[in-house]
Amino acid sequence: MSPACPFCATADDLLANELAVVRRDANPVTPGHLLIITRRHVADFFDTTPAERHALLELLQNAQERLRRDHAPDGFNVGINVGAAAGQTIAHVHVHLIPRYRGDTPRPRGGVRGVIPDKQSY
Repeated sequence: MSPACPFCATADDLLANELAVVRRDANPVTPGHLLIITRRHVADFFDTTPAERHALLELLQNAQERLRRDHAPDGFNVGINVGAAAGQTIAHVHVHLIPRYRGDTPRPRGGVRGVIPDKQSY
């Protein structure tokens, strides 16, 4: 636990298991944008334990089912930023679950490839 980490602070969890929690993103890119966060303060996804990765994926599935029920999105993006060069701004493992809706962007083709805008369309 890190006192300066916003993910280590107590918050309202939507879903939880022993090793991870689901929370709303404070700056959602679409309605329903959720984060699946490890309970243990660890910065790099590749430093998580097999049990933590299993817990993250279990909650990812549960969160997706909840979003389908509550928001009826047309698709999803799932993303993990690892390191500052990849855009990670909070050094605590978290998985973005972003519901997508028809028309939320003019050209969604390429999905997560959009992290390098010139490479999204191919």
